[in-house]
Amino acid sequence: MKHLLSMLFFLVSSVVVGQQTASIVGALTDKENNNEPLAFANIFIQGTTIGTTSDFDGLYELPNITPGSYSIIFSYLGYETVTIENVLVSEGKVTTLNVPMGASEGVALDEVVITVSAKKDSETALLLDQKRATTIKTSIGAQELARKGVGDVATAVTKTTGISRQEGSGNIFVRGLGDRYNITTLNGLPLPSNNPSKKNIDLGLFSTDIVEFIGIDKTYSAENYGDFSGANIDIVSKDYKGEGFVSLKVGTGINSEASSVDTFFLNEGPNKNGFYTKKYPAFPLNNYNFVTSWDRTQANEPINTSFSIKAGDSYVLGEETKLNVFGVASFDNGYSYKQGVTRGSVTVGGIARRDYDYQTYEYNTISTAMANIGLRHKKNYIQFNSLFVNTSAQNQQEYRGVIDAFDYAPEGGAFVQRASYERTSLWVNQLLGKHELNESLDLNWGLSYNLVENNIPNRRQNTISPSNWDMPEGPKSFAETLNGADNHRFYQTLDENEMAANLNGVYKFKYNEDLGKHEGKLSFGYQGKMKEVDFGATQFNFRITKRDANNNRIVHPLITDVYNLDNYFNLENRLAGLFSIETFRGNINTPNALDPQTYFGKQDIHAAFANLELTLNEKSSFVFGLRAEDITQEISWSTSLDPNGDTSTLNAFEILPALSYKYAVSENQNLKLAASKTYTLPQFKERALFQFEEVTQVYFGNPSLYASKDYNLDLKWELFPSNSEVIGLGVFGKYIQDPINDVTVNSATNDISYVNTGDSAKAFGAEFELRKDLFSSEKETAEAFLKTNLSFGLNVSYLHTNQELDGDKVIEETTAADILALSIDFTNESDRLSGASDLLINGDLSFSKQFAEDKDLMATVAFNYFSDRIYALGTEGKGNLVDKAVATLDVVFKVSLNKHLSIGLNGMNLLNPDIVRSQEVQNVDVLTYKKGTNVNLSLSYNF
Repeated sequence: MKHLLSMLFFLVSSVVVGQQTASIVGALTDKENNNEPLAFANIFIQGTTIGTTSDFDGLYELPNITPGSYSIIFSYLGYETVTIENVLVSEGKVTTLNVPMGASEGVALDEVVITVSAKKDSETALLLDQKRATTIKTSIGAQELARKGVGDVATAVTKTTGISRQEGSGNIFVRGLGDRYNITTLNGLPLPSNNPSKKNIDLGLFSTDIVEFIGIDKTYSAENYGDFSGANIDIVSKDYKGEGFVSLKVGTGINSEASSVDTFFLNEGPNKNGFYTKKYPAFPLNNYNFVTSWDRTQANEPINTSFSIKAGDSYVLGEETKLNVFGVASFDNGYSYKQGVTRGSVTVGGIARRDYDYQTYEYNTISTAMANIGLRHKKNYIQFNSLFVNTSAQNQQEYRGVIDAFDYAPEGGAFVQRASYERTSLWVNQLLGKHELNESLDLNWGLSYNLVENNIPNRRQNTISPSNWDMPEGPKSFAETLNGADNHRFYQTLDENEMAANLNGVYKFKYNEDLGKHEGKLSFGYQGKMKEVDFGATQFNFRITKRDANNNRIVHPLITDVYNLDNYFNLENRLAGLFSIETFRGNINTPNALDPQTYFGKQDIHAAFANLELTLNEKSSFVFGLRAEDITQEISWSTSLDPNGDTSTLNAFEILPALSYKYAVSENQNLKLAASKTYTLPQFKERALFQFEEVTQVYFGNPSLYASKDYNLDLKWELFPSNSEVIGLGVFGKYIQDPINDVTVNSATNDISYVNTGDSAKAFGAEFELRKDLFSSEKETAEAFLKTNLSFGLNVSYLHTNQELDGDKVIEETTAADILALSIDFTNESDRLSGASDLLINGDLSFSKQFAEDKDLMATVAFNYFSDRIYALGTEGKGNLVDKAVATLDVVFKVSLNKHLSIGLNGMNLLNPDIVRSQEVQNVDVLTYKKGTNVNLSLSYNF
């Protein structure tokens, strides 16, 4: 209304003085996107309130202007603001100003003055990309992440439609599909996993400090790797373009559960910076040479701290050459505490074989360093990225209760403790290039070399039971220990090397003046990744000696203090013959006793692809892609389950088509369709015949496992009421042939393995997305336009899944492989997919207000909910293990006091709900705890 009144005033003034008016028109183009039209940019006359925005075709008009000389300002959130001075407007004439805008360098016009620098990470810019794309895509940028107080990528992606996170981990479920169905990339190049159990790297390792935006493709296109059915999550790292800056940030906080304990305990050895490592001593089977204590130690007060420094600058090296530099380094630590019950699973009759009350003290660190250098010369851009992430997780776990309800401390009174430390170091190096060879041909390429080192140095576990099982509260003793592995020290290493290459040529068809863009383009290229995984583990079992050489029963000292086990495991008692030390290969008298359990994996994927994108008319466009992938996965092992070792090879060749179609119903709404075929590879750990032991659960691999095939269909409607608003509704379906699941095999200890559980699985669902400005206003001052905004975001996903479960298929396929025969009796003939929640809800309400050019307030309330989901499928009459529904509420405040200083206050998980895993049918809770509420205060200073 204000703009209309201003324009009316100028028009009346012109008539009064008997003067004809003039107008300014033109088109804005996006230099960062092949000169596509730039919609929703702001254009206004400096010193007045006359302004407008460009339409979806990048066109704008400033009508009814009094003749004269003006400065015209062009701005777009995420791009450099352009000021064109001394624009002469003549009476009765139309002045045309066509302006190319970019995020990296000035416009080549003498009149242009660059006044502000920004990055293409805004919600508006990403919404425009979503609107323009023929494919179905979603992105979340640094601006939105800051508004919602998100500190890591795992949390970030859960703020989008249809994505949830497994409690206590960085594992992501997309439309109910877990780790094996997703793929993670950094700048379009693959990332290795930091965990031998997982395909994808833990997204919680990545601080949002390094993120420009995160692209989430839930539909497949041929330029992506085909091992995908849930989502391709691409982390786009910071690519700074602008004036020099340095930013410091410090923070502190507490976790309500951790701060509630009187004394916080951890274990001896690891330091607080997260860079600890430890090898087992020389001659570990001789006498007793271990020096690290078995007992817990008192830790510092559980106060969380954080520190980060960021810096960036751009340098003009010549008339057509520019260098961009950005770096960030950060350190965060955090304390947490859990207590509750854990039972693993219960029998058909509802009896918990293992039944513990437990408490866990946790201390985690994450250190991040990233640097990137970008060099632009004419129409060529080369970028080098180097990222280092080091994480550590230290746990002191204590369990009290029943070890085995049938034959091991059945009346309770047992004590189990595990002291563990895990460190992961990731180093990613990338070299990327973009070249506009001519008006029709572009060449894009990328190379990466990634290293992962995962270490578990000196994990310790003890198991003690009552000396008299009928007196559970009486003294404890090691004399009743049944298994050699109940007391052990464990050392594990995982080294992964991965090289990858992308080469992509893009041929653009002729430019259509009527459409305002190219009629289409043909993309074609090669992708390859070569990975090697080297895993080794050595466990030293401290076997309790029951009888001496004369077959006399040995008398063991009673344990009156379970926190002083060094008093038992020492050189004196070793020489007295109370215990011996051995590995799974044997003791000191066994040749090669120190040879570790190993598996070595090699995976090569080579692919050729082509994408044809055509604009049929002003409303219709499509992309058809075809990809051919050659896959080889080889794994060899020598483990406690198969000491002699063996090798298993998986070979596959896949032809993967993909089709996307967009119909523009109007200039601000689209209808999109996508269909594709993909596949799902098993992971190395899932195929390696190696046994991974947790306190209450054992896992082992299945060499007979093979790839699933996935068929995907999506339909989505999108409406963009304004440049910051979107309404979307989509439906989707998936058919998975030979799905892979984690299942409990028929065994006395209910071990878990991985199998192709049936012939097919199906998933159908609907998704709704809304971003709406509830209130927005601007106030003009001499310094700037001051904005006030209240916005609301909501995304809802409903999912229905069903899969066939066939125990006979599992027996037949594993027996035929002649390596490991498995027997599984599913409780149900069909069931839901594990990890799939029927209902996911994310919502946020955000308020922002500018008080001055460099003084503002931002507040966000964010809500997340997921309904019940299966953790593991039930077998032998036992019900499914189900993670119960969880709702979380976060509140984020940030105040900028001036252009240098800002303060942030976050309250995360304010509802602090009970986290419960329950066994259906028997209706018994098998795991309970609370995560705690995190309250964090931060202070930032920008130089």
